Amino acid sequence: MAVCGSRTSHIGHFVGNMAARRLNYGLAVNKSIVSYSNRSVENVRKANISLRNKGQPHNFILSKYFTTSVAKRKGHYSWYEGFGLEGFRVLSLAHFSSGTTAPGSLSSGNTKGKEQTVSTVDSSEGKIHLKLNSGSFYLPHPAKAKTGGEDAHFICDPAQAIGVADGVGGWADLGIDAGEYARELMSNCMSVIQEEPKDSVDLIRVLEKAYRRTKAKGSSTACVVALTDEGLYAVNLGDSGFMLVRHGSAIFKSPVQQHGFNFPYQLEGSSAGDSPSLAQVFKITVAPGDVVVAGTDGLFDNLYDADITEVVVHAVEAGLGPQMTAQKIAALAQQRAMDTTKPSPFSDAAKEVGFEYHGGKLDDITVVVSYVTNNANPLTN
Repeated sequence: MAVCGSRTSHIGHFVGNMAARRLNYGLAVNKSIVSYSNRSVENVRKANISLRNKGQPHNFILSKYFTTSVAKRKGHYSWYEGFGLEGFRVLSLAHFSSGTTAPGSLSSGNTKGKEQTVSTVDSSEGKIHLKLNSGSFYLPHPAKAKTGGEDAHFICDPAQAIGVADGVGGWADLGIDAGEYARELMSNCMSVIQEEPKDSVDLIRVLEKAYRRTKAKGSSTACVVALTDEGLYAVNLGDSGFMLVRHGSAIFKSPVQQHGFNFPYQLEGSSAGDSPSLAQVFKITVAPGDVVVAGTDGLFDNLYDADITEVVVHAVEAGLGPQMTAQKIAALAQQRAMDTTKPSPFSDAAKEVGFEYHGGKLDDITVVVSYVTNNANPLTN
């Protein structure tokens, strides 16, 4: 636990079950140019990844090992109003006013594409002072309950910010608890964001400073979301992420950044990982009543967008606060993770790349729910 102003924040034990991140068959990822938000990054990566199916879905082992030869940033980036359509999915066009472009499909961060923008329908209330009322819930992988798992997250009321990180469990093979890396990274993010000028928060700078300050061994994904005067501002690197629910519809979801199936971008306590500058940047107009759901891949690998939205809608209708909403979402995600018969986002993704996999994926599950409100007495439970 860590304290952020007057609010106790969870720098939790969380990080993904590496049963889904360990491999043995050889996969070569060739030199590629990555561009997003006016950024081009040259990556040279080698990965030995193997997948073995022993007949039982949850005995199926994935191990990943990779080295990075080059990660070099070229040019400069500028973040933008709305969100680029190449690299993520727009879930409901009803809530957008489009310019000259139609929505693109979900793709990995390793694609080169033009920057395109779409703006949400602005609130008629004009500029109002909004706030995030946040709560969280965490369920470790059953096999990691004693150690607390490897995920981490924070909620910081003074900075109006939240964050989640998923430590890569494969480090356990080397006797390293990647949860320590994830927790230190989130603790540093929480500290650094409070050092930022209130009128000019730069979340890429926050992530870069937090990364440099993190000394633990290991690696993790990272997602940080803050509410500013201009709207919701977020950065995401890897396969954690967030989605935005409005009027009962999921209108936006951050994309997964991965080098290959189940091989996400990750920050590492050495030069072998991905650079914080590779994080995707989002700026989204929000309004009172919107609900932000952030989580690690233990959430998004097991629940479809419609599942999460349904829980949010029922919770809001029942008058539940963000913490109870987060708890209900996490419980459903764990239930689906343990179901070996029903399809899941993870099994869908596995089949798309040629692997036979059924059911959910057991993992640490972190859920942070934030209600966007201007209410002086918001729901808090």
